[in-house]
Amino acid sequence: MKVIICEDDESQLRFIHTKLKQYAFIEHSGIDFVLVTSKPEDVLFYIEKNQADCYFLDIELESHITGLELASKIREYDPLSSIIFVTTHAEMLQLTFTYKIAALDFIIKREQEELTLQLIAALETAYQKYKQLGLVDERHFFQVKIGELIKNIPYDEICYFSTSTQIHKVQLQIKNGHYEFYGKLKDIEKLDGRFYRCHKSFIINIDHVQEIDKKNRTVTMSNGEICFISFRSIRGLQEKIKKVSVYQ
Repeated sequence: MKVIICEDDESQLRFIHTKLKQYAFIEHSGIDFVLVTSKPEDVLFYIEKNQADCYFLDIELESHITGLELASKIREYDPLSSIIFVTTHAEMLQLTFTYKIAALDFIIKREQEELTLQLIAALETAYQKYKQLGLVDERHFFQVKIGELIKNIPYDEICYFSTSTQIHKVQLQIKNGHYEFYGKLKDIEKLDGRFYRCHKSFIINIDHVQEIDKKNRTVTMSNGEICFISFRSIRGLQEKIKKVSVYQ
């Protein structure tokens, strides 16, 4: 789970980061603090090209962008991420409803011991929500577990799955990288209508098919990779792609 912290008070920023990082190090090594900043502009720049899963935001930021406005921008990019507000202003709670942000938690800055407990509780709740995200079919995420790391990958980013050279492992290929995990292709092919078992060693996402070469029995995917396709699967793939295009 990727976490971003934005707090304009440098001492508070260090405190929040330190307490959360200490807890994550002991309890959940799969939590990664990808951005810790006092500037909301840094967050906006990050989310333009990257995605995070949990945000701890101060509401009153020393900027022309408030924490509420920043949260609204985050929601435009990602409606599913967890947003947790940390502020000294309890009266600002009502505004989170006005902005329709659907915050996971609203923490009032109190003495450090109580604040620490609230921060940890919010992080734990966000992490449990993140773990569940990939298990709920209607969200259309595939969850990969690699040791302590949990990664939720949207179905539409997946190019294909293939058998690995390592026994009992599967490779998942996205446009700009890949993951390898323990699993079986037969447990994946029925997950979503866009996944098609074109070969005993490949399940492709038909939305990423660029070209079908009948002669060489290969499929070129959107990331330039080549997948094999069995002779008997060529017609089935063509019909599936045609059927999907009719409904688009």
